[in-house]
Amino acid sequence: AVVEGAAGTEPPLKCDELRLGQYPERGRGRDRGGWRGLDNSTQEPMNCTNHTAYVQCLPAPNITCKDHLGIEKVFTGHEVGFYKPIACRNVNGYSYKVAVALSLFLGWLGADRFYLGYPALGLLKFCTVGFCGIGSLIDFILISMQIVGPSDGSSYIIDYYGARLTRLTITNATFRKMQTYP
Repeated sequence: AVVEGAAGTEPPLKCDELRLGQYPERGRGRDRGGWRGLDNSTQEPMNCTNHTAYVQCLPAPNITCKDHLGIEKVFTGHEVGFYKPIACRNVNGYSYKVAVALSLFLGWLGADRFYLGYPALGLLKFCTVGFCGIGSLIDFILISMQIVGPSDGSSYIIDYYGARLTRLTITNATFRKMQTYP
């Protein structure tokens, strides 16, 4: 963006370095009753691969920036200036509601494990009547807390305002701030 200052104008930024108010993201706003760029059944961005989706960003009218080729351009607000990577969840059709309901009502038959893609555990639960009920209770808790998910490693389809859990882990790459005492 061209910014007027005391020393004149600054050179234009790269388009992907624009500030948040200088470009509306396509795929984040409502468009005729549906979410642009979002899959209506999963509420996740379309084309999500490896937990990343690329959202089209349109620089606002009269913004000047350099595109990925380094060409300086003045935008009208209708052209795609760059693609912004955003985090997303890979989903393959497994519903959280269905998994919890199967675990609650038919967990003793192993239906929850069959649904999630674990046929050996489903058969074992079926033959032992849910490990005498104890395994059914444990599976219900694990599925409800989203610890056990689909066997293919994908995430559950959860309603837009549903209870989505995020696991936090501490690794050697985690920044730890030392506590200072007064």
